[in-house]
Parts: sequence; C-alpha cells; structure tokens
Amino acid sequence: MGSGQYKFEHIRHKPPTELVCERPLIIACSPLRSNVNLSTIMRTAGCCGVTEVIATGTAKVNSKIARDGAENVKLTVKRSLVPVLKKLKLDGYKLVGLEQTTNSSKLGDYQFPHKCVLVIGAERDGLSEDCLELLDAVVEIPIWGLPYSYNVATATSMCVLNYCMQYPEG
Repeated sequence: MGSGQYKFEHIRHKPPTELVCERPLIIACSPLRSNVNLSTIMRTAGCCGVTEVIATGTAKVNSKIARDGAENVKLTVKRSLVPVLKKLKLDGYKLVGLEQTTNSSKLGDYQFPHKCVLVIGAERDGLSEDCLELLDAVVEIPIWGLPYSYNVATATSMCVLNYCMQYPEG
C-alpha cells in the first residue's frame, strides 16, 4: 500500500457511473488550423454528453484521437460561423464566447445559461469581430504564466467541464 490508508487500483475506461445524458450545449468552432484540436474537442464533447459540435472551414476528425466522440457526437461542418450563430440565437440559445476580451467573466465566476452555444475562436486569431458582436457573454480562463493563452482544445475542455459541473444532470 501507498503512504495513505487506501489502496488504489487502476481502472481503465471506466463506464459512466451516472445516467448518460444529453446536454443543451453546442460547441461552435471558428476555422481551426489543427484537426488534432478538433478531434480532441470531439472527444471531450463525447465524454461530457455534448451531442453536437459545429465546425467551420476544412474540418476533419481523426477518429483515433476523437475515439467514441467521433461516433457519438454529431459534427456539422459549415462554411461560415456567423449565419449559424444568428440562427441558433433565434432558436433560443445564448451565445457564450471563449476569448480574452474587455468585459469578459472569469470562467470560475461565470454561471452558464443552460441552453447555450460555446463559441470557440481560432488558434491564432481568436473570435472574429463579427462573432464577438453576436455574443451574449464572454468567458476567459485566468492565465498565471506564459504563454498568454491556452491551447484551444484544452481551453474548450476546461469550459465544457465547468458547464457540466454546473449542470451535472444534463
């Protein structure tokens, strides 16, 4: 046994302990330069019960990286993000951007709307001005060192986990 009072045994690929749920959360991505990032976002979506990811540009998913996320999450590919966001807003979704901006909320302090779209910027350029104008809110993740921003897939995973912690039942 380790130094503590418990013995820890490795469990690989443990199935969900609670009912698998579908969340009213959509992830919408600006054109991403890396298919690895999109594939990682798909895997996170699958693990968190997110059923749809919207990607723009030349989006391709590597199923070895995405794992079951490639099969269980609907990937919708569009040419442009702005018209998609306008339609989702008309459908009653709140648009929450993940970006470093003025008037953004710190992720840990932000209460996500239950029915929302998490809008993700491109790796180098972030969210376009056209997208920023449509958003209902913006969250940003605090940075305590260099570089000045997280990898887009890592940041998306942090936000989706935060959303799931706020709505554990889906």
